[in-house]
Amino acid sequence: MSRWAVVLGASSGFGAASARALAAEGLHVLGAHLDLRGTLPRAEAVRAELEAAGVRAILHNGNAADPVQRDAALDALQAADADAEVAVVLHSLAFGTLRPLVGPEAQRARLRDLAMTLDVMAHSLVTWVQGLDDRGLLRRGARILALTSAGGRVALPAYGPVGAAKAALEAHVRQLAVELAPRGIAVNAILAGLCHTPALERIPGWEALAAGARDRNPSGRLTTPEDVAQAVVALTAPGLAWMTGACVPVDGGESVAVAGGGAA
Repeated sequence: MSRWAVVLGASSGFGAASARALAAEGLHVLGAHLDLRGTLPRAEAVRAELEAAGVRAILHNGNAADPVQRDAALDALQAADADAEVAVVLHSLAFGTLRPLVGPEAQRARLRDLAMTLDVMAHSLVTWVQGLDDRGLLRRGARILALTSAGGRVALPAYGPVGAAKAALEAHVRQLAVELAPRGIAVNAILAGLCHTPALERIPGWEALAAGARDRNPSGRLTTPEDVAQAVVALTAPGLAWMTGACVPVDGGESVAVAGGGAA
């Protein structure tokens, strides 16, 4: 059997950094991403980096929340490697509506915005696990990881739809952890600190958010994609097989510090 990592959101940010880190550990990578012509070169650059690390890389460009696109990506994996087994699944999809929940009708989130955001940023974790399981690709010892954020627990400007999706994602992690534990498959969430990624720049007022997080963080800087990628690799270690259903902060102390690092 050859060991693969499935990375959802592989072309940038946490997903790209984690794909590189997992490739360095010898895992082949199936990456799902959604890029238009203007950003497609970054996906090709990630593919080239993975192949330069000596592993096989399949990058599928399409809406990862669409079951047809999911099946096409998994078809490509099984066509390329009949002996594939998936050792790691990383959910790092960051595409959703950033609008307030109330206000003028033209500016607030609509029902279809809420549904789309939940599908992409939460429910797709479940449908990918189902698709992998239906094909017998998930084996005992596999690790499933999902990236969440503080916005799933606190209110941020225009973040309501994404915050709801992150809360749902964490609920899915807990449920999958319980259902898959008898099969020796661990499921955890990583609560990453604020990181300067393309997804952050889509949040209204992101500069102020970043400045506040940097000021609050006792480590004196923002989280980087590489910080999270190292945690992803660490959570796949054999010695952590008993750890499941957890939400692990990877933020340099940002989530437990007060602004300025002083006592409240």
